[in-house]
Parts: sequence; C-alpha cells; structure tokens
Amino acid sequence: MRLSVRTLALPAAALAAALSLTACQSSSDPDAAPAPTSASPRQTTAATPAAPTTPATPTTTAPDPAPTTAPATTPATKPPKKTTAPTPADNGGNGGNGDDTVPALAPCTAKNVKVVASKVSRPINHLALTVTNVGDRPCDAVGAPLVGFDHSQAPIRIVEESKPQAVVTLTPGESAYASLILTGEPGGDTHGMTVRTVKVNLTADSMVTVPAPTGTYVDDGAAVSYWQRELADALQY
Repeated sequence: MRLSVRTLALPAAALAAALSLTACQSSSDPDAAPAPTSASPRQTTAATPAAPTTPATPTTTAPDPAPTTAPATTPATKPPKKTTAPTPADNGGNGGNGDDTVPALAPCTAKNVKVVASKVSRPINHLALTVTNVGDRPCDAVGAPLVGFDHSQAPIRIVEESKPQAVVTLTPGESAYASLILTGEPGGDTHGMTVRTVKVNLTADSMVTVPAPTGTYVDDGAAVSYWQRELADALQY
C-alpha cells in the first residue's frame, strides 16, 4: 500500500516543475508578441485632418516706369518760295540779252528808265546812248537796243562782237551805255542824211524817242552796240 502512493507522487511533481519552467521562459522571451490591448471606445478620439496650407503668394514689385523724355521741338521749316523767272523780252531779233540765261529781273522799259543820246569826243562819228534806272526797283538792260532815226522803218545793224558775258542789271540810279555808230566806211552810195530824233526800242513793245544832238549825220553804215556797264567799254566799238 505505501509503495503505490510514492509512485503516483513523482509524476505529479515532475509535471508541476515543467509548467513552471515553461512560464518562466515565456515571460523572459523578447521575441514574444505582446498581447493585444483593446482600446475603450470612449478613449478613442478621431483625428481631425489638418487644414490645407495655402502657399503664400509672392509679392511682385512693379518696376519703376521709364522716365519719359519729351521730344525736342523742331521748328517748322517753311517750304522754299517758288521763284518764277520772267521770260526774256523779245528784242525783235536783236540777239536777246547776250547769253542763254533767263533774266532774274524784269527788263528795263520806258516806264522806269530815262534815255539820252549825247555827243562824244572820241571816237569820231559816234553818239553815246545812256539808259538810267529812274524807278524804285532793279531792272535788266536786256540785249541791245533797236535804233532807228526820224521816220525810218528798219532798225540799224547791231555789232554782235560787243555782246557782254552777262545781262547788265541796273539798280535805281544806275546807268548802262551803248555806242551808236553814225556812219560806215567812207565812199560809195551811203545815202547819208542829217537826223533830228533817235528812236530807241528797249524791248519789243517799249520804245523811247529822244532828240538827236544838233548836226547828227547818219548813213546806211550806222550800227549800235549791246548795252555795257561802262561807257568806255561801249565806245570800243
């Protein structure tokens, strides 16, 4: 009877020791997963989502306006005046004014000049024709005068070699000169005569009649020069 009780007591003691050892190992194992904890519904607070952050708008500084420079005021330029040169007067085929240029001024006429026929000491058988501007504006002594005597119909010859290089312009008070050759070469039938008046055509439509010096004798060889600025230049012919 005693022997049976000891035999049963040993297995019971071994089982208890095994369980104790297992419990110790479980509590000291670091790899053992912790037991889940059930959260109480009252202690759970729903997470409030964070409000989205609005990015700051960058501040743009407007550039300073470029300084405005007032344009320089350019004085108005007046358009040049148109100058119309007068048409050269027709001297009835006397060769015009001596060149191909157009006179810049109006021609001298009986309205603005005074004409005088006078004797000269040299050369012989010559008269001097003087035209003086008695107006208040300049004028041109155009070409050579057309000259006749008394009641003659045709003008006398013009000495072409006396043609000047430029038209003679007369300001008020100035004079121009022409040489009046009275006779041609002596001998032959020259049909000479004594005259009392000298007819001077300044232009085709402007004639002046002046008295001839006493005893003025002319023949078919008479001639006249172009207007010259100096008397000495005119009397060379």
